[in-house]
Amino acid sequence: MHHIHALIVTALALCLLPACKREDEAKSTLPPPTMLVIPAGTRDVPLYREWIGTLDGSENAEVRARVTGYLLKRDYKEGTLVKQGDVLFEIDPRPFEVALAEAQSQLAQGKAMQLASQAEAERSKALFNQKVISKKEFINKTQLNQSHEAKVKALEASVKQAELNLQFCTIMSPIDGIVAIAKAQVGDLVGAANGPALTSVSTLDPVKLVFPISEEEYLLVRERVEKSMSKPLEERDEMIELILANGKTFEHKARLLSIDLQVKQSTGTILITALLKNPGSVLRPGQFARARVIAQTLEDAVLVPQRAVAEVQGSYQVGIVDPNGKAEIRPVKVGARDGTDWVITSGLKAGEKVIVEGIQMVKSGMPVEAKPWVPPEKRPAAPAKEAKPAAKH
Repeated sequence: MHHIHALIVTALALCLLPACKREDEAKSTLPPPTMLVIPAGTRDVPLYREWIGTLDGSENAEVRARVTGYLLKRDYKEGTLVKQGDVLFEIDPRPFEVALAEAQSQLAQGKAMQLASQAEAERSKALFNQKVISKKEFINKTQLNQSHEAKVKALEASVKQAELNLQFCTIMSPIDGIVAIAKAQVGDLVGAANGPALTSVSTLDPVKLVFPISEEEYLLVRERVEKSMSKPLEERDEMIELILANGKTFEHKARLLSIDLQVKQSTGTILITALLKNPGSVLRPGQFARARVIAQTLEDAVLVPQRAVAEVQGSYQVGIVDPNGKAEIRPVKVGARDGTDWVITSGLKAGEKVIVEGIQMVKSGMPVEAKPWVPPEKRPAAPAKEAKPAAKH
C-alpha cells in the first residue's frame, strides 16, 4: 500500500513539472514595467528669506483743533481720499469774529493815540530847538510817542492772532491721503488742552512696510542692503516682494527706505522700512504681510519634481533609469523647494533620468521601459464628451 502511494505522488510531481516550467517561461517573457521619467534639469534658483511686517502710511498726520470752540460741521466723507488743503471740519467762527473785531478796534484807537503823540513829539522837538521848553519835557514827549508806537505793534500782533484764530476755525487736511473716521461729532467742544485728535490722514500711495529682522539675517543680506541704500531713493531696486494674508503676491515690489539706527536689545532685531506703490489704496495701515527678499541665488542647481522624491524615515531617495534600461534606487540630499520642484544638493547629476511615477514598485537592478513624463500643466486638455441624446419614450 505504501508503495502504491509513493508511485501516485511521483506521478503527480511529473505531471506538474511541465506546468511550472511553462509558468517560469511566461514570467521571463513578460515586458518590463513602464516608468515615467524626466531628465534632472538645472537652473538658477533664488533662495528667499521672509519676515512678518506691518503696513503703515508713508505719511501720517493727526488732525487737531488749534482753537477751542464748538464743532459746527464735518465736511468730508470718512474713508475717502482728500487733498492737502481740503476742508475737514468747521468750528463755530462767531466768537472769533467778535474777538477779531475787538482787536481791530483797539488797534484803531492805538493808532489814533500814536498819531497824536507823534505830532506832540514833533512839536516839542521844534520848541526845544527854540529853547522854549526844557529838555526834560522834550524827552517825556518823545518817550510817550515811542510807548504808543510799541503799543500799536502789540495791537497789530493781537489782530494777526485774532485773524489766525478765525482761520483755524476751518480745519483742513495737512497732507494728501485717506482720511479716517471722525472722533468728534458736530456740537462737541473741541480744542481743549490734551484733547483727542479729531481724525487722522494717511498717505497710502506709496505705502510703508516695516518689518524686523534678526542680526544674523541682516548679515546675510547686508551687502545687497548697503548697495541699495547707497543710491537715491528713486534709483533703488524694487527687490522686496509682499505676500498678502491670502497668500497672493502683491503686484508691486517695495524698495528700501531706511534701516533703524540700532538693534533692539529686547528682541535682537533691527527694523527695516520699505516703500511700495499702492494704486487705489488697496493696502491699508495695520495690515500684516510677509516681506520676501532673495538672500542668495544657487547657480545651476539640479532640480527634480517633488513627486519624484520619496522620504523614508527622514532620508530621501529617488529612482533613476540607467543607460542600460535598469532601475536604481539612490539616496540623495535635498535643499530648497522652488515651485513644484526640489533642489537636489547631492546624489544626482544633471541629465540623469529620474522616475517620477512608480518608484514604489521599483527595485534596484530590475529592467524597466522609460517613457517621458509630461507635467500636468503641459498635457493636452481632454476632449469634451458629447451629450447623449435623450431617450425617446
